[in-house]
Amino acid sequence: MSSLRLILITAAVGYLVIVASMYFAQRKLQYFPDKKGLTPESVGLVGVEVAKLKTEDGETVIVWYSPGAPERPTIMFFHGNAGEIGDRAARFAAYQTQGASVLFLSYRGYGGSTGTPSERGLVLDALTAYDWVRSRGVSAAGITLVGESLGTGVAVQLAARRRVAALALEAPFASAADVAAKLYWWLPVGLLMKDKFESSSLIGDIGAPLLIIHGERDEIIPLAEGKKLYAGAKEPKEMVVIKGGSHGSISGEETWAREIAFFARALANQAGSNEKQNPAGLLPRG
Repeated sequence: MSSLRLILITAAVGYLVIVASMYFAQRKLQYFPDKKGLTPESVGLVGVEVAKLKTEDGETVIVWYSPGAPERPTIMFFHGNAGEIGDRAARFAAYQTQGASVLFLSYRGYGGSTGTPSERGLVLDALTAYDWVRSRGVSAAGITLVGESLGTGVAVQLAARRRVAALALEAPFASAADVAAKLYWWLPVGLLMKDKFESSSLIGDIGAPLLIIHGERDEIIPLAEGKKLYAGAKEPKEMVVIKGGSHGSISGEETWAREIAFFARALANQAGSNEKQNPAGLLPRG
């Protein structure tokens, strides 16, 4: 066997070993959960109910829920791929301050929730949380969704399967597989990736008003991803590009205030439309 042939075989075998390793370890590279199991009290929140919900596949996921004013939106928040909901206490409090009802979901494998993360699992967790808050008497006409980074993929899938009043996405992707393919350009990501979160294939099916907020210089999820998703969405839709903003720029008081204002407009427009169509106020809400 020639030296060149031996080198090529060795390189090919080495590459296949790397590919196999990446395939089996991929979810550890996609999800970075914390398991501190923080409580609302430990992060300075008040008026928060902690509920443990059973999913249809037997996991137990935790939600933090704070009821607000009846005329204000119910905000369901889906966080990114790192940390846990207790790390987003300032956001929770900001939504509370505006009178909104707030629900934060701790995905499976995060915080005190059981299980391990996967695309199917996270979406099932979101559906479970949605159905739970509806069982508490919350109208679908008042439910709004916020997705942060990876959580945008969860929010899009929930909005495609359940009725919501409005949807806000912070640094969304059209496809998590496309983002990964740019990072791991030397791997056949399309063939290997299990949790692709193909939001672009669903966004056109969503009729709820959409807001996208994205940093101009996002180093994790390029702005082009957010623009692609926006292009495929139905009206009414809005997009805010944070000038010079990084991935971290989406998490701040200005973003939260924009979302609250957007949701207020969406609910007001919805109420006005209902009144025009049915001035006697006989349309069912639910």
